[in-house]
Amino acid sequence: MAVAAAMSATILTGCSHRVRLNDPASEPSASTRKEEPINRAVFAFNKGLDHAIIRPVARGYSHLPAPVKGGVHNFSQNLREPLVFANDLLQANFLRSLNTAGRFLINSTIGVVGIFDVAGHWNMPHHSADLGQTFGVWGMGPGHTVELPVFGSSNVRDAVGRILSMSLYNLGDNSDTVSTVNTVGTVGGIVDGRARALPLTDKLERSDDYYAALRDVSAERRARFVEEGREGAVHQPEQRGDGRAATGLPMNP
Repeated sequence: MAVAAAMSATILTGCSHRVRLNDPASEPSASTRKEEPINRAVFAFNKGLDHAIIRPVARGYSHLPAPVKGGVHNFSQNLREPLVFANDLLQANFLRSLNTAGRFLINSTIGVVGIFDVAGHWNMPHHSADLGQTFGVWGMGPGHTVELPVFGSSNVRDAVGRILSMSLYNLGDNSDTVSTVNTVGTVGGIVDGRARALPLTDKLERSDDYYAALRDVSAERRARFVEEGREGAVHQPEQRGDGRAATGLPMNP
């Protein structure tokens, strides 16, 4: 936790002159930033990792039977519900928090540890929430674009949120069983998310500038995501994995 706090402070300190409240959504996509050469270098590493390992695995996974993929998706999603619940509360979205808590209880029991989305069939739809979204709801602007190693395109606000979320996610994790379950859920979520993002990334990769195209799509998705948090609606159109990084990892856990 101390390491995560230090990393967060370093990011905020180094970039504080560019983080403003209520930045326009297009601000992170400006291509004239002096940090772009560094971002592109990191992106090249992420793209190589994706092409060598993650994308081939995701393509193989995409050919599995739909019930198997659905179970992996639901299980991974259910593991993240406690963090969604916490961010719902931080955003004062109390109806959303009740929906999230109900989903977790129902799917963890009747849904067999989340493999089956029983709550979804009972008109309790899933929604995502993370610390990056929470910071945005509180009024923090995204700041400039940051290409994170492995995790892909992000911004200052969401990068800090990711670091803090990862540290909180591991609090109290002193059990081998819990650690194993979390690892299985995380790996499954990465592969499932990358498979869902394949149609979009295959399309973007044919553009003249894959880095810029993916960066802009990610920025637009995160801007919409913050607006969803501000609205706080329980029932929304199902979210797709079209804002994922080149490696297929979600913007935040």
